[in-house]
Amino acid sequence: MTEQPTPQPTTGITYASAGVDTEAGDRAVELMKASVARATRPEVVGGLGGFAGLFDASALRGMERPLLTTSTDGVGTKIAIARALDVHDTIGQDLVAMVVDDIVVCGAEPLFMTDYIATGSVEPERIAAIVSGIARGCELAGVALVGGETAEHPGLMAPDEYDLAGAATGVVDAADVLGPDRVREGDAVLCIASSGLHSNGFSLVRRVVEHAGLRLEDEVPQFGRTLGEELLEPTRIYTLPLLELVRATEVHALSHVTGGGLAANLARVLPQGVFAALDRSTWSPAPVFEAIRAWGGVARADLEKTLNQGVGFVAVLPQDSVDEAVRILGRHGMDAWVAGEVHGSAEAGLGARATAADWVTEAKGVAGGAAALVGEHA
Repeated sequence: MTEQPTPQPTTGITYASAGVDTEAGDRAVELMKASVARATRPEVVGGLGGFAGLFDASALRGMERPLLTTSTDGVGTKIAIARALDVHDTIGQDLVAMVVDDIVVCGAEPLFMTDYIATGSVEPERIAAIVSGIARGCELAGVALVGGETAEHPGLMAPDEYDLAGAATGVVDAADVLGPDRVREGDAVLCIASSGLHSNGFSLVRRVVEHAGLRLEDEVPQFGRTLGEELLEPTRIYTLPLLELVRATEVHALSHVTGGGLAANLARVLPQGVFAALDRSTWSPAPVFEAIRAWGGVARADLEKTLNQGVGFVAVLPQDSVDEAVRILGRHGMDAWVAGEVHGSAEAGLGARATAADWVTEAKGVAGGAAALVGEHA
């Protein structure tokens, strides 16, 4: 048996010398206080620095059967773009959008959110910039940022590496839950424009940029700005406009267009046995989508399964609610248009132009209705 060496006495090892600087963490908290203070609601009890956030839920007593909703998500590899450009004050809005807009899908109002940042080394200004973006996103969504955590992971992550995650809680009265059971034949499918790529598909995007030999600093004429600025465009937050829409009109279902693309996410909120084919000719995707296709020679099917193609949200609603819905969204600076209709058969309406291979009938474990994209973009 090999004799194990006897550890020698040593002195002087500290948490800081092991790679964790608690004082830097404290400085980061001081720098982020002003941003977090703006991301609040009247129901928040206490302030920054507690072990847990407190939220007064007494208002829920006014609901007949309040249902709490929750969602968690991250930003994905879009963070690599932020790191490469050393621009960190937008990525937090992406995080908020990915979390709170999933809650709105069922008709719920997001109430409060917490965030988690893991990094190889706490650089106070960088952490404060990230949190400022999270706080701004919460302001846009009417959500309170009631707490968070910054964890330093030396040896596990490089000093400039970081990752984000967040979780939010919302509420909806049981009688107001949106979903497939409300959808009816003849309903219109209203598409709502995205602000760009949002926060999905960046593994594909980054691979295309690398393949094309492009630099993030390159000016791209069709974008009117640099490639990096286009890629970092924050994800649009739909929460408050959609809540207004749901309260002012009759909406049957909502779909957040994230991973999987437009057809797959629409299919998730349709009941089995119905079909919705969306006509591409009703909109023109922003130039960034065509650029990604052209630079990488990406097949349309793969592009549409990965990127939002200019549609960030979909509302399924009665035809007589469409005009008011478009007006409401327009007041919030959001373009919206009818791209299709819900039918009882694949042959009806626009569906006659879709082949069997075009229909998406199951996504992320949900066996819903069928959705397809047909025609050519304007």
